Amino acid sequence: MKLVNHTLSYLSIAFFIVLGVWATIFYANFLDEIYDSIDDGLENTKLLILERVATDTTLIHKTALLESNYAIREINATDALQYRDVYMDSTIYTINEQDYEPVRVLKSAFQVHGKYYELLIVSSMVEEDDLIEDLLYSIIWLYVILLISIMIINNILLRRIWRPFYAILDRLRNFRVESPELPAFSVTRVTEFNMLQESITTLLHRTVATFQSQKQFIENASHELQTPLAISINKLELLAEKQQHAEANLAEISSVIESLQRLTRLNKTLLLLSKIENRQFPEQTSVDFNQLLDHLAIALSDLADYKSVILSVHHRGRLTKRINEDLASIMLSNLIKNGILHNVEGGRIEIEVTDQGVTIENTSTLGTLDKSKIFERFYKGSNQKHSTGLGLAIVKSICDLYGYKLEYRYNGKHVFSITMAAS
Repeated sequence: MKLVNHTLSYLSIAFFIVLGVWATIFYANFLDEIYDSIDDGLENTKLLILERVATDTTLIHKTALLESNYAIREINATDALQYRDVYMDSTIYTINEQDYEPVRVLKSAFQVHGKYYELLIVSSMVEEDDLIEDLLYSIIWLYVILLISIMIINNILLRRIWRPFYAILDRLRNFRVESPELPAFSVTRVTEFNMLQESITTLLHRTVATFQSQKQFIENASHELQTPLAISINKLELLAEKQQHAEANLAEISSVIESLQRLTRLNKTLLLLSKIENRQFPEQTSVDFNQLLDHLAIALSDLADYKSVILSVHHRGRLTKRINEDLASIMLSNLIKNGILHNVEGGRIEIEVTDQGVTIENTSTLGTLDKSKIFERFYKGSNQKHSTGLGLAIVKSICDLYGYKLEYRYNGKHVFSITMAAS
C-alpha cells in the first residue's frame, strides 16, 4: 500500500469515529433544542388559554382533543393541589396519516371560579426515527464528500509535498553498490528531507567503501593464495617423479597434492561465489538455452561416458533469456555435473527445456535430500571427496541474482527445476 493511501486509510477510520461521535452529540443537542422549543410553545399556549378561560367560561367545557390542540376536564381540589406542570412524549392518531404520530404533551392544572380543572395541551413534533434517518443520510453524504476531498488532496497536494521523498526512493531503487557513482539528491525546502538525504549519502559512502574494501580483499587473498598453491603442487609433483622415494612416501605426496588441488578448486569457487553475490557480472546477452544445453551435453559427454551415465536433452519449447552467458553456462553445467558425479553406473540424466525453464532429473543411489539445506554452502549429500560442496550454492546464487525460481524434489529420482521469469 502506498504512503498516501496508507494515510488515507487511517484518516477514513478517524473521520468515521469522529463523525459518529459528533453525530451522536449533535443528535442529542438537536433533540434537546427541539424539546425546549416545543415546551416553550406549550407553555405559551397554556398562558393564552388561561387568559381566555378567565373571560370565556365556555372553553372549560372542551373535554376532547378534536379540532383543537387542548382539552379541559374538571378535577377535585385534592388532585389539583398535587399537580405540577409535566412535559411528556405521547402519540395521537391522525386522520391524514392514518397512523399514530408522536406529540409533545403538557399536563397542568388551574383554578377558575372556585373550581379546579386539568389542562392537556398537545403539539406535533418531529418523528425521531425520521430524524435519525435524515441525520444518518446526512452523515453518510458528509463522510463520502470528506473522503473524496481527502483523496483529491492526497493525489494533488500530498503527492506534491512528498515528491522529494519519492525521488529519493527512485534513486535508491536504481542504485547499485558495485557502481562507482553515488546517486545525486536535490536540495529541498523541507528540512527533514534534506536531513534524510544527507544521512543516506553518508550511509551509501560507507557502504560503497566497505564493499570495495571487501571486494579488493577477497580478490587479493584469492590471488595471493593461488600462487603458493600452484608452486607447492609443482614442487610436489617434481618430488614425486624422483625414483628414490618409497611407495609409502609417494602415497603421502599424492595425498598432499590432492589436498592442495582441492584447496585450489575451493579457492576459485569461493571467489566465483563472492563475485556473483557482489554482482560483478553486469554484462548480459540474449542466451539461447536450447543451444547452450546441447553444447554442454557434448562437452560433458566424456565425463558421462566415464561414469557410464546416459545424458539426454529434450526440447519441449524455445527458451531465450537475457543473462550473463558465463553465469548461464556455470549454472547449468553445475547441475549436470552434480547429476553425473552422484549418479549410479548405467544411470540416466534427463534434461528438459521448455519456454518456462529447465528441468534436470537424474538417478542416484541416494534417497531424498534435505530441502532446507541442499542449497547451503558446503552441504554434501554424499561423501564425494572431490566435491567442494559449493556447486548447488553457486546455482542458487545465480538464480537469486536473476530472479529465477530454483526447486528440488524427489520422486524416485532427484529433480532440479529452474523456472525463469519473463524477460
